[in-house]
Amino acid sequence: MRYTPAVLDRLSGSFRHLKTPLIDAPAAQRDPAVIETVSAMLSDIQARGMDAVLDYAHKLDRYEGGSVELSAEQIATSGDRLPADLREAIELGSERTLAFAKEQRGHLSDFETELVPGVVTGARYIPVSRVGAYLPAGRFPLTASAFMTVGVAKAAGVPTVIACTPPQPDGGANDAVVYAAHLSGVDRVFVLGGVQALAAMAYGLLGELPIDMLVGAGNAYVAEAKRQLFGAVAIDLLAGPSEVAVISDETADPELVAADLLGQAEHGPNSPAALVTTSEEHGRAVIDAVERQLETLETASIAGAAWRDYGFVTVADDRETAAALMDDLAPEHLELLTADDDWFHDNLRNYGSIFIGPWSTVAYSDKGMAGTNHVLPTAGGAKHSAGLSVSRFLKPLTYQRVAREATPAVANAVQVISDSEGMAAHSATATMRLARL
Repeated sequence: MRYTPAVLDRLSGSFRHLKTPLIDAPAAQRDPAVIETVSAMLSDIQARGMDAVLDYAHKLDRYEGGSVELSAEQIATSGDRLPADLREAIELGSERTLAFAKEQRGHLSDFETELVPGVVTGARYIPVSRVGAYLPAGRFPLTASAFMTVGVAKAAGVPTVIACTPPQPDGGANDAVVYAAHLSGVDRVFVLGGVQALAAMAYGLLGELPIDMLVGAGNAYVAEAKRQLFGAVAIDLLAGPSEVAVISDETADPELVAADLLGQAEHGPNSPAALVTTSEEHGRAVIDAVERQLETLETASIAGAAWRDYGFVTVADDRETAAALMDDLAPEHLELLTADDDWFHDNLRNYGSIFIGPWSTVAYSDKGMAGTNHVLPTAGGAKHSAGLSVSRFLKPLTYQRVAREATPAVANAVQVISDSEGMAAHSATATMRLARL
């Protein structure tokens, strides 16, 4: 997440930086060693099948034999092993995410229209058949990921959704992650991590046909595996480190802004956090508040490194400049804490998801409580792509039905265009029908 030189030049003189990143990482960082490793693993798994998957599971995840699939009973009883308050919170997040996805699905309607007399066209929204979801469970198990991937796919009508989640130190699955998947309607769950999990789903090595679409976040190896598997299967998006950006002014509470910046910086030491403000005094107050909060934050070693290396604060002369700068960043998560929230919401165009007002915060969506999806574009991807939603699992398939009496109006024009292009066979498909009238 960074400004582009062209926008900085265009807006030169209308903003200034209070804090700049120490590290200017490329927008889409790809480590050659990761690329090579993933390529070799995928080739090996494609050649040796499940034997290679289990070899990697033993080498990388301490797999010691036995079934990698959880039984239906293990999945169904996963919630029994959770504290009551955690179980209830997971149930609430699942319910709200499903409700939002169903509402989205209700607004995607099949349609049919007669463009001209006798020429009927339309579209039907058909779900993909099989989805594979990767459910992270590493340093920070992302419990709500199942809501956003498995649950939303099911809301779209996907018949088969399988999931893979990496094993915990004891070799088993994370019960909270599995329970979230269970509530989301998952069909099968496998305790497999990393590249081998994605390859097993994509190549149809888990007792299922190859899946049609891979979804879910992961580390650099998982992201690279998705990149290399794209084409053989569809993917949701290529997500990099989590990002947060805030537009705030002198009306905002610096402590809240600082907390929200650190809330996403906590995802990893390379997670960018950006503030664009129209008040220099407020910007400096936020910087001070971040430093104070880091003194007592349990995850300061992670969030502090991210803020130090990738955090930045920019003061814009006016709201128009602030909006232009933020649209250039195109952040994954964007918060508005200003006296002009409605104006910004109306004028901003590039973001993964937006959180409006002081009572909204990214964590509400991260944990499923706001209902919206947290699988969102990063590294400027919001300039051209939206996040994962029920529509991503649906194919808007078009159809046409031309009546006999409408043939001349269509076929004559097709003949003229085809003849001008030298495409005789195309022309014949039209002229033959004209001859049969």
